[in-house]
Amino acid sequence: MNQPPADTPSATREYAALARQYGRSQGRCSELLVAQARAIARLEAEAVRLRAAVVVRDTALAFAHEDRLRAEAAVPGLPRRLALARRGEALVERVQRLMRERLGWQVRAGRLPDAAAPGPGTVPAATPVAADLHRKAVLCIGPDADDATAAQHLVERAGGQFLHHGGSDQDDAEALEASLIAADLVICQTGCVGHGAYWRVQDHCRRTGKQCVLVDRPQTIEWMRAGGQSEAADALHR
Repeated sequence: MNQPPADTPSATREYAALARQYGRSQGRCSELLVAQARAIARLEAEAVRLRAAVVVRDTALAFAHEDRLRAEAAVPGLPRRLALARRGEALVERVQRLMRERLGWQVRAGRLPDAAAPGPGTVPAATPVAADLHRKAVLCIGPDADDATAAQHLVERAGGQFLHHGGSDQDDAEALEASLIAADLVICQTGCVGHGAYWRVQDHCRRTGKQCVLVDRPQTIEWMRAGGQSEAADALHR
């Protein structure tokens, strides 16, 4: 900057003020440049780290792909078997859905005994309900009508579908088998069912891996209220 004339004191003071302001501006610019350089260095380091992570990921994916190809080559027909297994699972779900629809039509037609409407044995609305009954078909096996009524109310309040069978050896065995196929969860009162029905239920659950809970006579509702296996007298399958 050019020096002001010596015979102007006011100009000298103004010049000094401007020089100080200029110095402060230069200092701020220097600080901003340093901060910007640090940010650029940090971002460059992050970019290097991310590129390395991408290389590691791509390498792992390539190895996994090679391992899969070797496994498929070692097992003849593996892709077809996997496709058949997936199709089998879909067919099982479809069969269960159709069996439930069939049971519903049979109940409405009066061909199967339906659970009684909620009455004196109905569980009050404040009773806690097992959350895992939502959208599940629950089959209760046992002759106790009051217990079945309360169980039906619990299941339906939880968003599930209630199925019931008396469990007597004189009851329709075909209806019991259809109910077992349609159910996602089976609750069996061990002291109240016939010998043949008991072994039919046990065999079905063991063959299919379906969850089947055996409880003493008064414990069906308590088990569903508790919402799990901790209240069950015995669980054959999870």
